[in-house]
Amino acid sequence: MAKIDRVDAEILDMLQENGRLSNAKVAERLSMSETPCWRRLKRLEQDGVIAGYQAVLDRRTLGLGVMAFVQLGCAEHTEAATEEFQKIIQSSPNVLSCHNTTGEADFLLQVVAKDLDDYSRFVESVLRRLPGVSSIRSNISLRELKSSNRLPIPV
Repeated sequence: MAKIDRVDAEILDMLQENGRLSNAKVAERLSMSETPCWRRLKRLEQDGVIAGYQAVLDRRTLGLGVMAFVQLGCAEHTEAATEEFQKIIQSSPNVLSCHNTTGEADFLLQVVAKDLDDYSRFVESVLRRLPGVSSIRSNISLRELKSSNRLPIPV
């Protein structure tokens, strides 16, 4: 675990709010010179605290109106089936996240689709063909109350 102080936490909060902030702007907001600020940013990147930078897109504006949470149960847990399962899930752009979980389901997926017909096609062409999958339970999101990638920064 990386050691984070108050200044690091402020930098991380700023970048989570706006990843396009320049080093000069970050330094200015922290009332520090640019060189020490740049060093901190580089250390946070090298330590893996900052894993990358990306734009946050609005799925609805892109025509992805359906969000589903899918629970998958697996009857087969062989190494070959697991490798093939991972390869298919990781290459599917509709799957935003996949977690191996405790409880009834073996995996919980977050999936997006254009509409219910598109989601149905995804279930038939991808999920039903996954090796070892014995059950599929979908929960369609009716309304999104919160969506965030921002993490609380422990200091």
